[in-house]
Amino acid sequence: MEALQKENEELKKELERYRNPKQHHSTEPKEVGDDSHHVSIIVVGGSGDLAKKKTFPTLFALHCLGLLPKDYSIWGYARTKMDDEEFRKDHVGTNFKEWPEKKEEFLKRCHYYAGAYDSGEAFAGLAKKLEEKENGKKGDRLFYLAIPPSIFVDVAKAVKAGGMAKTGWTRVVIEKPFGRDLETSSQLSAELAKLFEEDQMYRIDHYLGKEMVQNLLNLRFANSVFEPIWSRQFISSIQITFKEDIGTEGRGGYFDQFGIIRDVMQNHLMQIFSLVAMEAPVQLDAEFIRDEKVKVLRACQDIDFKDLVIGQFGPDPEKGKQGYLDDKTVPKGSLVPTFATAVVHINNARWKGVPFILKCGKGLNERKAEIRIQFHSNPSSLYKDAARNELVIRVQPDEAVYMKFNVKKPGLTEEVITTELDLTYKKRYDARLPDAYERLVYDVLRGDHNLFVRVDELEEAWRMFTPILHKIENEKIQPIVYKFGSRGPEEADKLIHKYGFQRDQDYTWSKNA
Repeated sequence: MEALQKENEELKKELERYRNPKQHHSTEPKEVGDDSHHVSIIVVGGSGDLAKKKTFPTLFALHCLGLLPKDYSIWGYARTKMDDEEFRKDHVGTNFKEWPEKKEEFLKRCHYYAGAYDSGEAFAGLAKKLEEKENGKKGDRLFYLAIPPSIFVDVAKAVKAGGMAKTGWTRVVIEKPFGRDLETSSQLSAELAKLFEEDQMYRIDHYLGKEMVQNLLNLRFANSVFEPIWSRQFISSIQITFKEDIGTEGRGGYFDQFGIIRDVMQNHLMQIFSLVAMEAPVQLDAEFIRDEKVKVLRACQDIDFKDLVIGQFGPDPEKGKQGYLDDKTVPKGSLVPTFATAVVHINNARWKGVPFILKCGKGLNERKAEIRIQFHSNPSSLYKDAARNELVIRVQPDEAVYMKFNVKKPGLTEEVITTELDLTYKKRYDARLPDAYERLVYDVLRGDHNLFVRVDELEEAWRMFTPILHKIENEKIQPIVYKFGSRGPEEADKLIHKYGFQRDQDYTWSKNA
């Protein structure tokens, strides 16, 4: 009976959103706070590496850009004993690369509180300090959990017991990984749901904050030229690639707990995939967008083992590069993949029969992330050898959108060559592109969930990958060894070729063209 009542309430909320969409969406940015509120930003794990390298530089950038609330304070929280000055000198201000003239004014707003991660009493002690800063104003609190996933729930319980805002909002930012498979992810979600409402939680996937990923909806739905051809009638395949030209750099012990599928494919690449493949939302509201992402994920088949290639980078003695197993932090004989290529199939009218190729790896020949949409071959017999058209969205580095097409080679010849219409951002726009974390933390402060992962999105992504992850681990499947600095295993290219992707050997996009 309770389940039916809960489902009925959810349906009522959904109906209300469709009846009154204007109440739930505005294209104007929301204010992050005025003088009537004090916003406390608490970085739990404030003495750690993630906070030092990412969280504090992000908050500093937002401060310098005038995008933090007018009245705010920043608090580091961790077990390590230190005073404010030591915290500011050794943890907050060590990785700032811009605006040196504003560093001191920012550091004055940063404070530190030491306490156990699982102690509600310690968070209650922190809350008293926050109330002093609030000084009678409404107090909003953002808890950024820059901590290992193993203590998410303990910290969340302690925050709930002693740290929640009494007069304003409380929001909690959670970093990936969100579990190891469907079961552990569901357990984590269930535990957190006992403590916080879904709209209080912000599951952060920093790839959703990247400029070109944010641009996907604009590219698709603000240009009438693309929507009519965004389907199986015109598109042969879509490839989403993440490549790194470095290894694990001494962090192999951490990476070995997850592997490339959990670390990159199941989250970063699947988030890009859902934005590329989803239907148009009713409104540009977070819930409408996430509804469409969930719909396309539900139409996907589980990953089939025949559609998967896994690899592990080996050494390149000539260039002095070590293999994955040479990293002293990696367990001896580890079978954890550092490379994976998988083919995703969608069972819906738009995409049935179109292979979505997800490819990611470390120790490869270059660093890049891109979306490559390859169209069908020219059906005309006039230019049957012409290369296929491609629309490429370069996510990083050197953000760009370019379209490959065929033209006559200049001069007294009829030869057909491939060239491009090229929008390279740094050539076209004289603008600073924000770091992905800057956009995401700014959106948390505004209460905008658009770029954050909803619980049902998470469940569907894990549903697709859990069976194949269990098969790899239970059957101890050996990854194919590939040379450091190569394109990866040849078997991956064969798999992609089997699904009709044609690699143009004669064309290379040049960022300097």
